[in-house]
Amino acid sequence: MSETVRKHKEFIFPAVANYYQEPLPLVRGSGMYVWDEKGDQYLDCFGGILTVSVGHANPAVIKAVAEQVASIAHMSGVYPHANQSNLAEKLAEITPGRLKKTFFTNSGTEANDTAVLAAKIFTKRQEIVVLRHGYSGRSATALSAVGHAPWKPIASQVAGFTHAHAPYCYRCPFHLKFPECGLKCAEDIEELIRTTTTGEIAALMAEPILGVGGFITPPPGYFEKAVEITRNHGGIFICDEVQTGWGRTGEKWFGIEHWDVEPDIITSAKGLGNGAPIGVTIANPEIADAFPGMTISTFGGNPVSTAAGLAVIKEIEDKNLRDNAKVVGDHLKSKLEELKEKHPALGDVRGLGLMVGVEVVRDPVTKEPAPDIVGRIFEETKRQRVLIGRGGLYGNVLRLGPPLIATKADIDILVAALDQAFTVACA
Repeated sequence: MSETVRKHKEFIFPAVANYYQEPLPLVRGSGMYVWDEKGDQYLDCFGGILTVSVGHANPAVIKAVAEQVASIAHMSGVYPHANQSNLAEKLAEITPGRLKKTFFTNSGTEANDTAVLAAKIFTKRQEIVVLRHGYSGRSATALSAVGHAPWKPIASQVAGFTHAHAPYCYRCPFHLKFPECGLKCAEDIEELIRTTTTGEIAALMAEPILGVGGFITPPPGYFEKAVEITRNHGGIFICDEVQTGWGRTGEKWFGIEHWDVEPDIITSAKGLGNGAPIGVTIANPEIADAFPGMTISTFGGNPVSTAAGLAVIKEIEDKNLRDNAKVVGDHLKSKLEELKEKHPALGDVRGLGLMVGVEVVRDPVTKEPAPDIVGRIFEETKRQRVLIGRGGLYGNVLRLGPPLIATKADIDILVAALDQAFTVACA
């Protein structure tokens, strides 16, 4: 056991997640690769939970951050700074619809907390519809919105959240098939509102693709119907793009752009900073302007994190990484579909761009979740020096989210490692 791991076990909350039998201490990264304390190199296909969007130690981001640190690193949000103003202007340019004004924080959790508060203030209502299998962060408010029992400590509950059925086609809660189902999961939001709320809600808050839920990807037409019902009951639409933003889903800047709806608020974080702590809540002007009094996030929108954000967006634009995510992501899904024919435990392949989930089951007919097989797959891919993620309510989904700079050659290495891992894990 390394000294780093020993201290981690002694001094860090034991609740801190670890994917492997023995924690893997990393010391360095470059592009698609990271290195551990022993000097072993790993292909990173999870990107720090879809956060390393333009590659580890990206030179352009490093330069922007270093220059800003050498100038001024912090003065709090009560003093305007050009990086913050310029990034807010850029966000107004690239976000869909009428989104214009930004509140900066440090994480997706804070961004979602801000959005929930803004929705309640604007609508003068208290109830929020969220999705089962969804994940919103780790504050008391965000955890109350989470749709996974394992993530919800007993002391975390805040009233006012109602959980709708997730658009989980592989495990449809109504035992129907798309498209014959008529989008029953979306239609059911109507009855949910009428029977479990006052009938007048503040918002629907949902991820375009449910990240921690196992990259559950809604079918075409889902959000159009769900948002229409929401607005018919006086609510606004908060789109949680913490994992799906910044070109992750391919072609588009934001995941929701794959559906024909316009959010009233978008929240995001992760990939905007490429590792720098940053969160954003971007709202229509009338929602932002309704926020009363004085508010502040001490570190939100600080010069260093916003410098990183501007550099990340420029890298995505200059290197056409949104298009790359589409092309390379399609290649990944195609290769995984081939593996599906070979390995019965590979139950479902889903996602958009470089956000692809693989649901692992004990039997393709019964679809019984197989988290133990996933555990063995993790140890084998680690042995082959490839890092992946996991998720899902049952812990049986492989989450693949490499940096947007990934090539088809990188994907071939990943798929070869998964092929071998399924063979070993299912033997």
